[in-house]
Amino acid sequence: MVKSSDISPKIALAGCGYWGSNLARVLAEKGVLGAIVDPAPEAAALAAQYGVLHLNEMAAILGQDDFSAVVIATPAETHYVLARDALWAGKDVFVEKPISLEVADAEELAALARGRVLMVGHLLHYHPAFLRLKQMVDAGDIGQLRYVYSNRLNMGKLRREENVLWSFAPHDLSMILALAGEAPEKVWATGQGFLNRRIADTTMTHMEFRSGLNSHIYVSWLHPIKEQRLVVVGDRGMLLFDDGEPWQGKLMHYKHAVEWKDGVPVAAKADGMPVALEETEPLGAEIDHFLECILNRTTPRTDANEAIRVLRVLNAAQSSMESGETVHFPAKSDHPPARNYFVHETAAVDDNVTIGNGTRIWHFSHILGNSRIGENCVFGQNCSVGPDVVIGNGCKFQNNVSVYKGVTLEDDVFCGPSMVFTNVLTPRAHVERKDEFAPTLVRRGASIGANATIICGNEIGAYAMIGAGSVVTSNVPAHALMIGSPARRAGWVSRSGERLGEDLICPRTGERFAEYEDGLRLIEEAHGAPLVRKRK
Repeated sequence: MVKSSDISPKIALAGCGYWGSNLARVLAEKGVLGAIVDPAPEAAALAAQYGVLHLNEMAAILGQDDFSAVVIATPAETHYVLARDALWAGKDVFVEKPISLEVADAEELAALARGRVLMVGHLLHYHPAFLRLKQMVDAGDIGQLRYVYSNRLNMGKLRREENVLWSFAPHDLSMILALAGEAPEKVWATGQGFLNRRIADTTMTHMEFRSGLNSHIYVSWLHPIKEQRLVVVGDRGMLLFDDGEPWQGKLMHYKHAVEWKDGVPVAAKADGMPVALEETEPLGAEIDHFLECILNRTTPRTDANEAIRVLRVLNAAQSSMESGETVHFPAKSDHPPARNYFVHETAAVDDNVTIGNGTRIWHFSHILGNSRIGENCVFGQNCSVGPDVVIGNGCKFQNNVSVYKGVTLEDDVFCGPSMVFTNVLTPRAHVERKDEFAPTLVRRGASIGANATIICGNEIGAYAMIGAGSVVTSNVPAHALMIGSPARRAGWVSRSGERLGEDLICPRTGERFAEYEDGLRLIEEAHGAPLVRKRK
């Protein structure tokens, strides 16, 4: 177990609803909770109870060096954006299930997490009963797996944002996939919505595996009693994990068998034997594992790859419910997928590079190893990227731009010809300083003019504009227009790049902005439409 004194700095918790409040308690017990981020009034009361900061938005945490990690327990549709922003800011991240709603977003998070800890809250992987059950299955205590089924039933905890499949089933999918050790071959699912036709209150998901294993998952939040059972059937016995039982009965081993008498199968029943377990709170063990991964820089048991496997099946089950069709998973192929981006014959792309759809890399450019480039990016002639660089979607690089290790670009960043990034403050040819790389973050929509220089260790705010030839030596606020050497703010610009007057209204679009400590923020969309922000 990790001691709280071993972990410094503190952790920020985003979201303190039903499950977030449990996370707040455990993080506080372990002495690592530093802030609660949630605009709800009850969040302020909870923060006061634990004597930590209360903030309304995650942006206030991401720039603070004394918060090295973020725990995300917000609605599922916000997971991707919050986790992405935290990883971009160099934080370690724990995000509750599901990791995101789309597989492509989860894969992007996995790529962004190079060098950072990204752990997903699949709680039952830290439950002593499931850990012991998996040990017994792996050891062959019940022979070859034949069938696995789970029931996760309750009355209440109704959702308006997500159906019961996405709310309840990830736990059981995660366990079943871990036991199977493979992806399913077929998935089909049914669901019914009784309170709201668009949101299923009960679902049944069936899976078939190439090994011959079959399984089903039944979940409902309209059930008269609470039931959380996982039944694992082998050809030489069965295991029952019943989380509703006291510790001495949570995991039972049944040495049932089938005997053949005169060509007729006969059940040979045996009494269930309780399996001894260590009584440990799963949530506490899960957070301990996260802290250990932070301390030791190790990969979590439930990392992004494990979460992506679960997400693929969730999406397949949702698709099957909507279409009424069985979803087939293709067998693994030795042939790599067709390339859907363009690399000129004179350009070079090293191993372990991810390039998104529609990206174009032109003459004599070089993409170094372990770099990730998003979709629809364009690299002009003689560009160099990497190693270990992350570039978002829709970025544009004109000729002779180099993006070095330590530099991260969000979506839609423009880099003019021959602009310069640095990653060491005091370079010497004869002194090795790779361990002194200072990170540089360029936020979404920023533009950097020709021959500008961005000194490392600084952040360029969203939609900022850096004038040609300028030298940036400090953080740049969002929407700032920067010129000179050293660069100074000469005004504000809109998202479309128009210079703003004193009224802070974009002359091109009519968008209205307001000034905050970190720069401008959009407060009214074009044509007077009020800006609606999703709660995070």
